[in-house]
Amino acid sequence: MLHYAVVFFVIAIIAAVLGFTGIAGTASNIAWILFVVFLILAIVSMLRGRRV
Repeated sequence: MLHYAVVFFVIAIIAAVLGFTGIAGTASNIAWILFVVFLILAIVSMLRGRRV
């Protein structure tokens, strides 16, 4: 999941440099959502691991 967030972030940077602001905005939003989902899943995973 984190890998996909980084990939979309790189796509957003490249699109912004080339002037494609719509694509850059969409890619950065997708990257942000994936990063937040990754953080939530990582926290849940750590909490579940401690209860064992």
